[in-house]
Amino acid sequence: MMTNRLEAVKKAREAHRESIRRSLQHRLEVARARGDENLVRQLEEEMKYFS
Repeated sequence: MMTNRLEAVKKAREAHRESIRRSLQHRLEVARARGDENLVRQLEEEMKYFS
């Protein structure tokens, strides 16, 4: 029982991190397309944190 719960929590945590990573990736693409170098640098730093 406990193993299933821990596994579910782990999967949820991984799914959440992947969602954040995809969101950051999209925001980074938009910032690059707009030429917003300050935002690009900030988002690249966030990506490093979540990698």
